[in-house]
Amino acid sequence: MNKVELLAPCGDIEKLKIAILYGADAVYIGGKKFSLRARASNFSIEDIKEGVEFAHLYSAKVYVTMNIVPHNEDFDGLEEYLKELEAIYVDGIIVSSMYIATTAFKVAPKLEVHLSTQASSLNSMSVNLYESLGFKRVVLAREATLSEIRKIKEKTSVELEAFIHGGMCVSHSGRCMLSNHMTNRDANRGGCAHSCRWNYDLYDKDEKLNKDYYFNIGSKDLVGVKYIFDLIDIGVKSLKIEGRMKSLYYIATVVRCYRMLIDKYYEVGGDISKVDLEYFYTEIKKAENRETSIGFYEGDPKTTEQLYNIRSEEPTKEFVGIVLDYDKDSQIALIEQRNYFLEGDLVEAFGPHLNNTAFKVGKITDINDEDLGVARHPLQQLKIKIPFVVNKFDMLRKI
Repeated sequence: MNKVELLAPCGDIEKLKIAILYGADAVYIGGKKFSLRARASNFSIEDIKEGVEFAHLYSAKVYVTMNIVPHNEDFDGLEEYLKELEAIYVDGIIVSSMYIATTAFKVAPKLEVHLSTQASSLNSMSVNLYESLGFKRVVLAREATLSEIRKIKEKTSVELEAFIHGGMCVSHSGRCMLSNHMTNRDANRGGCAHSCRWNYDLYDKDEKLNKDYYFNIGSKDLVGVKYIFDLIDIGVKSLKIEGRMKSLYYIATVVRCYRMLIDKYYEVGGDISKVDLEYFYTEIKKAENRETSIGFYEGDPKTTEQLYNIRSEEPTKEFVGIVLDYDKDSQIALIEQRNYFLEGDLVEAFGPHLNNTAFKVGKITDINDEDLGVARHPLQQLKIKIPFVVNKFDMLRKI
């Protein structure tokens, strides 16, 4: 069976490996050039090569983002970069510039070329045009409704990709000038300052309307859990998670959740009535730090899908550690600590092949077996007893 692709974001090589281990069929990453998300760690050619080799071991794919809206000076080294990507067996690139696309067709023909969501593809006519130009896949605009996606698919044959989770831009398909205007940081060349999420005062002439709170114009994050079965039924090729600047824990939690949900689709034959969607919403909330919504899937967002007088960007601190090693005889796990926790805390372990399993933290020691009583130093290696088998890269979070 030709299953739908689960596509995950990765800001560095560690996140790439975690995304694939936790169930991503493909990842998208940014190189040092031609990529949005300039403040993500991003990948050197050597990093990309390592990532591709790791991904291909797991039959996963790697797509490199080259989705800036380029100015003349941004084209330096383009042909050489494309040839390098092809030579290290990158599976494809994601572009918004027709010049970058046509250059790739010419100098690196083994690379699949995908059209970025920045192109705002919202109709079958434009999608068919892009296919005729040589694009392998079109990433639909985030403003596309479920009904529109269905109609586009009925009239096209090129692969379609749709966003199912993550940040939504307050501007149309991310083409925003606020950051340029207010900070001289170009959102479409990788420098977005997220001005829409700043705190503002709102006036009607001389009257201040937001007397008791700050006003902002950001969008709530998208959670597409309830639409996954519909999108697979429609025939969308790839389901995309946003978030190349998100944490390791976020990537693991969100990818694992959608992996389980997609697998459930095939298990129950697409019958959503046999699925407890609330379980998946609960899992997603363990990683989210902002308010969420359904985006455009049911039509234009209402005021409830926006953040006008709410700032909900509270860091998620449930993630307390990642497993580095485990001794089955002593049941002692070596972990790398990420957030504060205490002896006696109730903790949940989870992983690519481990269902959520709770235990109470007993004695905490350092690598020299000195009693600590508390884990307070991020990235410190610690030893704790876990009364069931865990594996490297499994994670721990407080309940």
